[in-house]
Amino acid sequence: MATPPCSPHFCLASMASAREGPIPFADTHGDTNLVSSPEQREEEHADLIAALPSASAADSPVKLLRYQGFWLPDFYVAAAINLQQRFEPRRDDVIVASFPKCGTTWLNALTFATMARAAYPPAGADHPLLRLNPHQCLPFLEGLFQGGREAELEALPSPRLMNTHMPLPMVPRAVPACRLVYICRDPKDMVVSLWHFLGRLRPELPFNSVFECTCDGTMSYGPVWDHVLGYWRAAIARPDKVLFLRYEELLRDPAGQVRTLAGFLGTPFSAAEEASGTVDSIVKLCSFGHLKGLEANKIGHLNPLLPIPRDALFRNGASGDWVNHMTPEMASHLDEIVAEKMRGTGFTFSEL
Repeated sequence: MATPPCSPHFCLASMASAREGPIPFADTHGDTNLVSSPEQREEEHADLIAALPSASAADSPVKLLRYQGFWLPDFYVAAAINLQQRFEPRRDDVIVASFPKCGTTWLNALTFATMARAAYPPAGADHPLLRLNPHQCLPFLEGLFQGGREAELEALPSPRLMNTHMPLPMVPRAVPACRLVYICRDPKDMVVSLWHFLGRLRPELPFNSVFECTCDGTMSYGPVWDHVLGYWRAAIARPDKVLFLRYEELLRDPAGQVRTLAGFLGTPFSAAEEASGTVDSIVKLCSFGHLKGLEANKIGHLNPLLPIPRDALFRNGASGDWVNHMTPEMASHLDEIVAEKMRGTGFTFSEL
């Protein structure tokens, strides 16, 4: 029987990626993985979705629906249900997870560069991160499962590298089936980053509106404390399957954190790689300043249906910027709310 033809991208992926790491998703499926078009949205869960509590929030231009204790954008509720019912993880899958505006873009880049370093040396002139935004390299799970595009995920060769903002209960089959890498961030800095990000779409949005929806938990994927706790508890229970990172620690010691990441992924850096500077090359390639200066991150939008410029992902990248936007009273108020929500869990943001 003749071998069926395939595209050059997919043939290359089939030959190399199963041995050497993930391939850029945009090279096989185009730049359409964040949000599906309205006509692709599934209606099979319409009755369940219609019965869910709803709210409007400053951080979302769409209605939020409360599903299993979390506020999700209305068009991602079907994705959550489908993920719970249909997502079939593979043993060598890796999922990068985060609450929005907590270091997602940086961690996507670092994880891709670390996993794919055999196929794409980080110092190479043709590295995918030099021509693609980090979000174009990883399929976004809710974007695919919202529009019934799971087949695109199934078609990817192993090992697959994926991204999600979903709370852990929405991907219940992931642990202990595969590996998850989660990143958290001081909620005060998260609020500031989110406000600036949304301001590119809604310049009139008051900072106080985003602050208040964070405090009461009514925000996309919120409450943030429940989101963080789900992954943190999983990391405590299964440290071999869930790596819990802190944005501030990544800022302080990116090379050390990349070594931790590689070890967790089962691909620690060899003595030869250490000697040749591979770790430093990954850190440099994925650094905020380097990524911000690339043309791929200066032009275009995140998605045709989410017209926020890609450069909105690279505003500041620092820690502690909240002092320039919050009064001491606001900061104390948010800290007190988070501390109360975390009481008795063993987790605290004060370690940051």
